[in-house]
Amino acid sequence: MKATIERSTLLRCLSHVQSVVERRNTIPILSNVLIEASGTSSLRIMATDLDLQVVETLNANHVEQPGAITVSAHLLFDIARKLPDGSEVSLAAADNRLVVKADRSRFQLPTLPRDDFPMIAEGELPTSFEIPAATLAQMIDRTRFAISTEETRYYLNGIFFHVTEDELKAAATDGHRLARFTIARPDGADGMPDVIVPRKCVAELRKLLEESLDSNVLIDLSASKVRFTLGGEIGVVLTSKLIDGTFPDYTRVIPTGNDKLLTLDPRAFFEGVDRVATIATEKTRAVKMALDTDRITLSVTSPDNGTAAEEVPAGYGADNFEIGFNANYLKDILGQIDGDSVELHLADAGAPTLIRQNDKSPALYVLMPMRV
Repeated sequence: MKATIERSTLLRCLSHVQSVVERRNTIPILSNVLIEASGTSSLRIMATDLDLQVVETLNANHVEQPGAITVSAHLLFDIARKLPDGSEVSLAAADNRLVVKADRSRFQLPTLPRDDFPMIAEGELPTSFEIPAATLAQMIDRTRFAISTEETRYYLNGIFFHVTEDELKAAATDGHRLARFTIARPDGADGMPDVIVPRKCVAELRKLLEESLDSNVLIDLSASKVRFTLGGEIGVVLTSKLIDGTFPDYTRVIPTGNDKLLTLDPRAFFEGVDRVATIATEKTRAVKMALDTDRITLSVTSPDNGTAAEEVPAGYGADNFEIGFNANYLKDILGQIDGDSVELHLADAGAPTLIRQNDKSPALYVLMPMRV
């Protein structure tokens, strides 16, 4: 194999694919990327961790000799990062070595044979539909903060995508809070199986979407695999195994009878919570909210750091009462609200609270209270 490519093109691609590769690997080939040169100017670079696979196709300046080789992902990325800007990089494979040349630099890197590189067998992917990249990015942004990090509840370690009669919904929960985002069901998504897309796939996909926000994403999936094909400036295909588990029926925790409505400015609310939570410790993450007719009083009491209180103007017309929330969870949700108003639908100090921008908002959040 012998090819030349612009340093910036190579670096951008390696920055995408190398993050899939785990730093510590017991299987040496999984530390490598597969580089395939074909035709006169096509280069394909691929990485996998056996659960997730990313393939990117790029234009090379010239392919002198087609072929394929695997080389350390992080090493090649670090080299490309440090090469002079605007330089042309020559990649040549011979004698179990990859020779990388640019300007006056020359590297010889150990390689492993292409035939040892594992591929994810996709099988049949019967469901296929397209959605705008910007919409998919929004679905991820509005829900992924609620993904559980508890490995024992592995079925909560991702975003749950499912269709109803005319909607596609994305949901995530860790048992303390729930985030859901709803869009109109795309053409071709009817009959789609319920799927849980793993956290790592979600993170890699979101990074790739950033560079193709004005294009569409093609999604092909079965009950066990999903493939995202991104257009735009880059041609990238991300394939992932899905979490093999059953996501709980989260609709049961969405309250429908919360009759106490509290409306606030989300920025003022966020900043107030952030300020009083300054004195909170790991043990006292709770912020107490005392609800009054035209305001709420936020307070935190810490045995080590003292007390803090702040009043925030609010619209509220129901009975006065107090409720406590985890300050970080509350801030995570408020950080997702774009408008100048947020609604909290409350029942009592022990019941889950429904939070949304308004009744037309595609995003909906449920937060469990804390004892304070």
